[in-house]
Parts: sequence; C-alpha cells; structure tokens
Amino acid sequence: MGTEIHEECGVFGCFRVKHAAEVTYYALHAMQHRGQEGCGIVTADGKNLVGHRNYGLVKEVFDQKQLDRLKGDYSIGHVRYSTTGASHLSNIQPFLYYHSTGDFALCHNGNIVNSSILREEFEKNGSIFQSTSDSEILAHLITRKNYGTRTDALKEGLKRLEGGFAFLVLTKDKLYAMRDRYGLRPLSLGKMGDGYVVSSETCAFDVIGAEFIRDIKPGEIIKINDQGITSEFYSESCYDKMCAMEYIYFSRPDSDINGINIYLSRKECGRRLAKECPCQADIVIGVPDSSLSAANGYSEESGIPLETGLIKNKYMGRTFIEPSQELRERGVKMKLSPIRSVIKGKRVVVIDDSIVRGTTSRQIVQMLREQGATQVHMRIASPPMIAPCFYGVDTSTYDELISAYKSVDEVCRIIGADSLGYLSKEGMLQAIGAKDLCMACFDSHYPTPLYEDIKNANKNNK
Repeated sequence: MGTEIHEECGVFGCFRVKHAAEVTYYALHAMQHRGQEGCGIVTADGKNLVGHRNYGLVKEVFDQKQLDRLKGDYSIGHVRYSTTGASHLSNIQPFLYYHSTGDFALCHNGNIVNSSILREEFEKNGSIFQSTSDSEILAHLITRKNYGTRTDALKEGLKRLEGGFAFLVLTKDKLYAMRDRYGLRPLSLGKMGDGYVVSSETCAFDVIGAEFIRDIKPGEIIKINDQGITSEFYSESCYDKMCAMEYIYFSRPDSDINGINIYLSRKECGRRLAKECPCQADIVIGVPDSSLSAANGYSEESGIPLETGLIKNKYMGRTFIEPSQELRERGVKMKLSPIRSVIKGKRVVVIDDSIVRGTTSRQIVQMLREQGATQVHMRIASPPMIAPCFYGVDTSTYDELISAYKSVDEVCRIIGADSLGYLSKEGMLQAIGAKDLCMACFDSHYPTPLYEDIKNANKNNK
C-alpha cells in the first residue's frame, strides 16, 4: 500500500436484530480496515440507550462483559480514523446525547466542509460542544429548534451541511440512516431475520449473514421503526458522485458499491494499466493488500508472470499513523518484507493503487534493489493525485501530495524507479464501470462548494 493516506470511518446499524451489540461487533470487525484508531457501540432496548467507546481495535475495545452490558435489539457502531477532530477520547463515536427532544446517538463517516463556519455560528449563540469532531454539528442542528418530527429536524439540519457524509442516528426505538446529496460516501441497507441493518460496506452483511437490499440513495433519509421503512429526501438536487477512492483503495475486495464489485473493478484497472503502460519485465508483484487485485489483472493482460514478492506483516499498523518521516520510513520496512529468492536477478513490475507523498514507494523500490532486483518499474492503478480531499480522506493540503508539484518523470526520479506509469482518468472510469465518480483528488473538480476558509488555507499551502 503506497498511498500513506488515512482511510475514512465506517458505520453500522441494527434495527430489531437479536443480540444487536454482538452483531455490530462482528460487522465493525469486518470494517476494521476503515478505522483503527478507536471504535464504539450504542444500543437501545426501546426505553434506554447505553454505549461504550474507546481507543483501539474492535477486539481490544470490546470483550464479552462489555457486549453483555449493551442490551437491546437496536444499535449503531463506528470505527474511526480522525479526519476532522483531534485524537481525543471525546471524538470517538457514536456520540450519545440526552436531550429534551428525546435521547439519541449519532455516528458519521465522511467530512463536513463547512463545519468551522457552523461551529462558530453555534458557539456565538451559546452552544457548547463536547468534542472537536465535525460529526457533532448535526446533533446541534437537529436540536436547536422544534421542527416537528425527528425526520423533519434531520431534513432541515442536513440542508445546512456541505460535504461527503453518511450518518446514522439511533433513538430508543428508531434507526435513521442518511447520505449526503452528492452520494460521496457509501451506505447500504440489508435484511437480517425480521430486522434490518445498514452498513458502510456490504462485506459486513456477508459476515453477519444479512441479505443486501439496496444502496441508500444520495440525499435520502430512511427511517426504520416497528411500522417498517420510510424514505424521504432532504434535497431536490441530488447527484451520484461516489468517491473514486472507495473503488481504488478504501473498500474491501468482497464489497459491492452501486452494484460494482470492488475486486473485479480493481482487476480491470490492472488490465487497462497493462494496456496503457506496458513494460518489459520478468515478474509482476502487487503491494499488499489493496493492490493485489490490480496486479492480477496486469499480469493476465501483459502475460508477465505474477509472483508474491512482498509479504505484509499483518500485525503491523498502517504506515501513515507514524508521527514522523523517520518513523514512517522505518514502519514501511517493518510492514513489508521482500522475498529475495523471488526478486533477485529479476526485472520487476510493482503494482500499487496510488502514490501520495511517495515515502512508501521510495522505500519499496529501495528494498527491492537491495534484494537483487535488476530493474524496478512502478505502475499505479489510478491517476496522479494532484489535489487535496475535503470529504473524509486525510489529504487536506497540497504539501501532502507529491504529484501536486512534480511531473511523472520527477516523481519517478524521487522514488528511484526505472520507470513510472499511471492509469489514465478515462481508463479508470471505464475499468470501474461507474457512470460518474468524484475525481477531485485527480482533477481538482470538486462536486460541493468549497468555503473560503478551506480555499484560503490551501491556497497558502500550494
């Protein structure tokens, strides 16, 4: 994995599902790749809400004693990386609120780009925030005034938010699920027994034995209660602009988004990459784990044998959580180990999903040369990342992106490869098979309004 970027978060919810806490535990475990900093679960039993959250992996935060304490057949859960908000316990979700309009819990995947403007407005009017997370903005929006029903309050609150998000809200007897009107963040609905589940990724449904029903639509608010499911839209203008990085990197290969399987789309990206960026080499290797599908496709299309040339230490964290460049580079060597007998004396094509800072790519090239590779050719199954993302991916400044300043040839020299090739934007769209995607990190065309504080901050960094 050469991206060195933070993933988004993952959310999951149950309605009328027995042992909801345990089901949520297994679902969050299936989505652990979306967040390894902290996690939490809130459950409801028709009368009360109770929750637990902490730093760490799902298996570290929850044991049987904790799960037994979380009573009820309704739940929401969250795995987190910090995209907005510092790494404080107060920012770990779900958030649980006790309020005169009715107690509720809330969790969120994505990023609200106008959160600082809204937060300043609320604080001037006397609001007090419990966290520095942008997720808390919606809680303040839906409790500020009496909008009538909870659905009405959510509709009015969501209208004020800009960005990419998937929210879950749990009351003592209802579950709400909603997506941003641009469709940037994924969210799916499933059936489990007599109840329902919602999830950031469909791979969680397979783990718990749920049946996929459909993707929740951009701008949609679904309410699940004892009467069934109702659907409303908070905006008349909705777009399907799924984040391209969900297909390239974030989602698990066994997940489907908008009817498209992640593994097959990545494999097709590898095939098209072989056509667009051919190479004379002896072996193809993929950077584990998210690039293995593309490496398979590149090998099949090019006819160059696929080999396992890099082994991943599954007990290592991801390199981007290291706080300094020195530790980050050391972390790459601890996480990835080349197989010398496979690499020695070979011309190697390395397939990776993306290059962000270039740290990991440079280290991989160096390690392969140290193990006897005669040539190292880097092939990237996505276009160059030239612009920051504000929708839940932690690349918020141009300084974090090597391709924002450097040409392909310059990046090639910096990482020390013999050659470097990227999949084109057109090739990636065709390979994934989606009609439209958010490609802002590749082309600077942002689907949502960018507010002045964000634009100015990044103008200063560019």
